[in-house]
Amino acid sequence: MSSHRRASGARRLSGRLLGTLFPPTCILCGAPGAGGRDLCLGCAAELPFNRHSCPCCGVPFDGPVAALCGSCQRRAPPFARAIAALRYETPVSNLVADAKFRGRLNTARLLGDILADAIREQGLTLPQALLPVPLHPRRLAERGYNQALEIARVVGRALALPIDARCCRRVLATPPQAGLDQGARRRNLRGAFTAQTPLPWAHIAIVDDVMTTGSTVSELALVLRRAGAITIDVWAVARTA
Repeated sequence: MSSHRRASGARRLSGRLLGTLFPPTCILCGAPGAGGRDLCLGCAAELPFNRHSCPCCGVPFDGPVAALCGSCQRRAPPFARAIAALRYETPVSNLVADAKFRGRLNTARLLGDILADAIREQGLTLPQALLPVPLHPRRLAERGYNQALEIARVVGRALALPIDARCCRRVLATPPQAGLDQGARRRNLRGAFTAQTPLPWAHIAIVDDVMTTGSTVSELALVLRRAGAITIDVWAVARTA
């Protein structure tokens, strides 16, 4: 038996053992989880899924609309398409905060599973690699982990996609984006990222937890384009209205 098959078998056995010792429990209500996830069927059904959205930037619509949103009609973003699994509403906002600020990586895994499901449902051509939005080294040291990377790891395993967390770096420790309008967000991020040149990927997907105005992923997409990327997708767990 090859070492790869032995390792794969060991992982499956370990997963079954952990599932027996620590059965999945719904993060939201405490009931038994379903499908091996820390989410019960009832709470899953009540999540605010982003079922109707702009086909370009993913901003939520109130109902089915075939056209682009007004912002994308006025100015196309520097990425091909953004997909957001959920609307950034309660309880999604609480789940994101747990994954981002409170070190609850089981919540990050759940959000990654939900995002992977949304990507599968789209039936799109998959990228060559995933790029989690980088954190500045100072912010990474303070937090101890990058929640976008933790989410990307789950999505990458689910869709058999590699993760390249080194092809792009955050070189400026910019102030938090919260509270800034769209113009201020864009100015705040200028020069914040740098990318490996030439980029080893022609088609890459940026992975993030929340997409608000799109300023962060747009700045990152511009840097990736200059480095040689041809097709850039954005995959986010949640999107604000």
